[in-house]
Amino acid sequence: MAIRGKKSVADQVKSVDLSGISKATPYIQRVIQDATLRDNVRTAYDSTRSAYSRLTNGKAPAKALLEDKKLQRDLQNAVEALREATNALAEAPKKTRPAKKKGLRLGRKLMIATLGFGLALAGSEGLRTKVLDMVFGKEEEFEYTPPPAAASTPPSSPVGAA
Repeated sequence: MAIRGKKSVADQVKSVDLSGISKATPYIQRVIQDATLRDNVRTAYDSTRSAYSRLTNGKAPAKALLEDKKLQRDLQNAVEALREATNALAEAPKKTRPAKKKGLRLGRKLMIATLGFGLALAGSEGLRTKVLDMVFGKEEEFEYTPPPAAASTPPSSPVGAA
């Protein structure tokens, strides 16, 4: 005769929300693979436990927080280890996203084309004139001829020569 009041272990495992497990998978993988992350979590746990025991040793908590240097050091170690562990865990989901497309994007292509065009303009006088003609229209070419010099006036002679 079977006891109906208790669930078997298999029934409990089946009732676990599988979507929650799939969301946590990158974090679990990160904890399994990263020894530094495990050390940070262990350090945070040990420091927190030590700080709690120092905080509850009989002194007033406010006095212990202000005066106990070992308690302050334990709390600081715990905070630093938790910060490092949090940063390491925050990186885990980013690795599961698809990688960004590599290669030149439109902005880079435009920048390279503009730079190349500017260098071509700076280096080629023929290209500069063509571009200026396209932008401002063709200019009429003319030659400058100075006005004829007056022949009726004699050149001046230096003063004091006789």
